[in-house]
This record gives sequence, C-alpha cells and structure tokens, in this order.
Amino acid sequence: MIEQIGVPTDEGVFDAIAAGPEDGRPVLFLHGFPEAAVEWEHQVAVLGRAGFRAVAFDQRGYSPGVRPERAAEYGVEALVGDVLAVADSFGWSAFDLVGHDWGGAVAWWTAAEHPGRLRKLAVVSTPHPGAFADAVRTDEDQHLRSGYMTEWRGSGTEKRMLADDGAALRRMFEFRVPPSRVDEYVRRLSEPGALTAALNWYRAGRPGGKAGKVSVPTMYVWSTEDVAFGSTAALATGDWVVGPYRFEMLEDVSHWVPEEAPEALTALLLEHLR
Repeated sequence: MIEQIGVPTDEGVFDAIAAGPEDGRPVLFLHGFPEAAVEWEHQVAVLGRAGFRAVAFDQRGYSPGVRPERAAEYGVEALVGDVLAVADSFGWSAFDLVGHDWGGAVAWWTAAEHPGRLRKLAVVSTPHPGAFADAVRTDEDQHLRSGYMTEWRGSGTEKRMLADDGAALRRMFEFRVPPSRVDEYVRRLSEPGALTAALNWYRAGRPGGKAGKVSVPTMYVWSTEDVAFGSTAALATGDWVVGPYRFEMLEDVSHWVPEEAPEALTALLLEHLR
C-alpha cells in the first residue's frame, strides 16, 4: 500500500511516496529528470511488502514546497543536503540509498561525502561522476551523448520542451515508459516554474571539487540501450568504488530502467539490500 506523505525540513516540505512498516529497514529513492518520485512506485511497493520502509521523494524543484528561484540554489551541495535532511526528518541515522539519472549522481556524491550515513548504495544508469567526467573528456562517443546538457542550460529551453503539449519531453521517453506516466510527468512540469526548477539542476554549474571514491557497498546497474551514458563511463565506474562492488548490465533496456524493467531491477535491489 503506497502512502502519499509530506516530509518537513528546514528547506520546506518535500512530497513523497512511502510503503512498508515504520520500523522497517529504511531505503531512500532519488528520481531523475524529467520524472518524479513516482518513477519508483513499483520498487517502493515491493520493498514495502518485503518489510523495508521505502520512501521516494520529489526532490528540490520538483516538490512545490521546496522550489527556490535561483539556479545557484540547485548545486550538488544543496541536493546532498536535502537527502540528509529527509533522512533526518525520519530519524534515520543510517539508511540504504538508491538513485537513478540525476538522482544517481546525487547518490554518488552522498556516498562519497557521507559514507557513515549509508548502509548500502545502488545507482541506476548514472556512472560515478569521476568516471563520467573522464569519459566526457576522453571518449568522443560520451562527449557527443552529453551535448544536450549544454543545450539545456540555454534560455528558451522551457518553451521548446513544453511546446505542442510537451512533445519534446514526451520524445525523451522513447516510448519505453507507460503513456499515462508520461502524461503525469508533462502535467507536473507544465505547472508554473516547475520545468525551470528542474532545468536549474543543469544550470547550477559544476561542483567545486571532484566526487571522491566510494567505500559503501555498491551496486551499479547500467543498461545497454542507454542514450545518455555509454559503456566507457559505465565500465570505468568500478575504479571509483573501493568498497564491495557489483556491476549489473541489463541487455536491450533503455535509460528508463525503473519503469521499463521494474521487475528485473527490483529483484536486483532486493538481492543487493538483503
């Protein structure tokens, strides 16, 4: 049974979905762009039934209650701070962390900077920031794949993405995500200020330093048909994990793993977390 909850923090109230007993082992899920916490609905429900306390929250800018106006307020430090603030709101001194896409990047940074807070880490699609930066610099394929990031920082992106009932946003999902879910994402991002807030994650600028190596037990899941992240960064990610590491590759699955291959991903998560 999925619950809709609000998570109060000093930054404001984050919207979230949750399942499982209050005293279950805590697992926090971080969504990506241009999605929301509901991308994890299947995983949250199954983990909840398995006795975990699973929570996925709409992150900064996606929750109307935490939507700062300045792009500078969407830097990695603030995003990691939100993860810890949400965990603190539940009284979780240690928890498991799962992230996809942008949520995956935030998960890597959280694990690198606050390893004492995490039991286990699972990241879907997004390579370690160090492996990714190296690949963008040295691998022409990854450099070309990442061109959209620069493009989206420009003015007018909101207008282009929302034109014709969000046609550009809809195309991103490659017909791999259920149409009703895509409708929901477009509706959410069509609210005043919502898409600008989501794009501010790209416009906030690069972090001050490099993400360090990760000592937390980690599982990284990459899919072979991911248009955003190629094999170079994916295969190099293990070089950035000094703790126990597991790499899983899903064949013929696109970037949208949690919704395109929900059963396969959830089975991997249960195995890793247990």
